[in-house]
Amino acid sequence: MSKNILVTGGAGYIGSNMARLLKRQGHNVVIYDNLGRGNADAAMDIPLIEGDISDRNTLAPALEKHNFDAVMHFAAFAYVGESVTAPDIYYRNNVCGTLNLIDTMREFNVNRLVFSSTCATYGEPKSLPITEATEQNPINPYGQSKLMVEQILKDYAQAYDFRSIALRYFNAAGSAEDGSLGERHDPETHLLPLILFEALRIQAGGDPKDTNLKVFGSDFDTRDGTCIRDYIHVNDLCSAHTAALERMIAVPDKGAEQFNLGVNKGYTVLEVIDACRKITGVDIQYNLVDRREGDPPELVADASQAMQKLKWTPSYPDIEQSLQHAWDWFSKHPPE
Repeated sequence: MSKNILVTGGAGYIGSNMARLLKRQGHNVVIYDNLGRGNADAAMDIPLIEGDISDRNTLAPALEKHNFDAVMHFAAFAYVGESVTAPDIYYRNNVCGTLNLIDTMREFNVNRLVFSSTCATYGEPKSLPITEATEQNPINPYGQSKLMVEQILKDYAQAYDFRSIALRYFNAAGSAEDGSLGERHDPETHLLPLILFEALRIQAGGDPKDTNLKVFGSDFDTRDGTCIRDYIHVNDLCSAHTAALERMIAVPDKGAEQFNLGVNKGYTVLEVIDACRKITGVDIQYNLVDRREGDPPELVADASQAMQKLKWTPSYPDIEQSLQHAWDWFSKHPPE
């Protein structure tokens, strides 16, 4: 059945893919984005309201006008390093902004939220893979801000019957398979795009020895000394969000739930670089530098609860598929 869905942060990387999938499924979709870190053209033919989640004067009329059935919330700052050096903007946007969003939702009787959370809430887990029962102990303000929102959602579920599902996902990767949407950040700090940017530089005639690619830390307790991460295709993230929406509608009395999203497999930074070499056919080089503050050595998901309760299965379980789609996108849309 068609629903009216608001996608906050819907002009960003994951949010734009989410909005497009919802529209393909027949839902009535509106994007809400302040365009500070999003791109207006990523909305394509979906209505876009330019506004900040902290601005009730813009948010309230949008909620009042469209009679939304649910909100999917992607309007967060998400750079670990930046959160360490500028925690104020992370707590202001990710926590205070989200609180304003859900309070305004309640004012207009919109009581379903799919929340884009993160594996960063777990910090440095004592055991792997990470389950939903793993202790949450963030080691950076980004993860802390997301954990604060998860607690707010639990409290609101108990006090106000506010229904939510928080999806703790690991590293988003890839692009739309048809090449229509891809990853665009300014500045770009994520590993996969930076590796592929280096491949494009060399492909255009640059010397591999002049690499700008940095590997942060080579002394972690991992199989090759570099960080291990679980990468999940952006399309699989989006399909999990629609499955969460369906669960909230079908099972309205579960309050606040949380699920991990990943593929139950981790890759080191050096393994990802090697995979990119094979996909691109380019001799990608890198510089080893010191660790970044706030980076855990290993984050790998146990997503069995999402697979069971959301009836969700990743369509792209291998990193090579994500890399190929990303390479196709960046080859046609190189960084300026």
